[in-house]
Amino acid sequence: MTIGSAQKPQHNAPVFDPDHSFAVKLMQHLVVPTFVINTDCRVIIWNKACERLTGVPAAEIMGTREHWSAFYAAPRPCLADLLASGRGAEADSLYAVHDDPSGNAFGMHAENWCVMPRLGSELYLAIDAGPIYDEDGNLLAVVETLRDMTEHKRTQTTLEYFASRDSLTGISNRRSFDDKLDIEWRRALRDDLPIALVMVDVDHFKRYNDTYGHQSGDECLRQVAQAMQNTLFRPSDLVARYGGEEFTMILPATDSEGVMVVAERIQDGIARLTIPHSRGEQGRVTLSIGIASVVPQPGTGCEALIAAADAALYRAKHDGRNRIVVAKSVG
Repeated sequence: MTIGSAQKPQHNAPVFDPDHSFAVKLMQHLVVPTFVINTDCRVIIWNKACERLTGVPAAEIMGTREHWSAFYAAPRPCLADLLASGRGAEADSLYAVHDDPSGNAFGMHAENWCVMPRLGSELYLAIDAGPIYDEDGNLLAVVETLRDMTEHKRTQTTLEYFASRDSLTGISNRRSFDDKLDIEWRRALRDDLPIALVMVDVDHFKRYNDTYGHQSGDECLRQVAQAMQNTLFRPSDLVARYGGEEFTMILPATDSEGVMVVAERIQDGIARLTIPHSRGEQGRVTLSIGIASVVPQPGTGCEALIAAADAALYRAKHDGRNRIVVAKSVG
């Protein structure tokens, strides 16, 4: 038999030849969790390592098409099934990470969270599926091997989370803001939709720190950040700490009327907190807010939107603070 031959697979081939006893025994005793299906997507090998990984004994799976049940709560194809049935293009809808399916005659790699019903716990598995052809290029079977990457994935997710978060307030940081704005700007340009930006500054924050101390100042910033976060209702929106006592908010698909509504909610939320500020004009913490909205045009960048919202914020502070100012124009 030939594994991973470059010859084009044919799906009307006979099932796996049982005379290749050495190969069968080798797969059975591999330390890597492995199973094999024939061209009819029926399990013909379910090795001991696969039993240990899934908690499902081979006796329950052999000869069936029920191998999905070891990994998922509802019926769906495994990576090997996609190769065996020539449905590699479906990987897009089934796996968060996968190879380009156009080259699947040589095999595919994918990664996915699997619910593992028998174990009662989720595992993040790295999956490799490779076709086995005979000497004439006919598909005989597909081998799927599995690696448990759960701890690695959780560590990676944790590191990515903290890399995108402001350590003081827990909201998104400047780096995350920059990445998100770039993505949403390009999406708005593609779909001819508006995008809005809110720039927020805590009024007389230096006075606040001088009066109440830096620990109280930190707590003030945390409360402002949480109040801003509480005004968001869509997963696509983002609030971030821009730097110091300045915050920002990205609102995709939002026009000037919509962003004004959000800005007013922010001010109302801060007013309800009634954070004392003896050296502020209102006797409490207030915010200056600049807002801008635009439908991006070809050849423009998001820098113009930032500049417009920042200029509006400057005017809000210059005109007496504790107010919302709308940008006169963008770009």
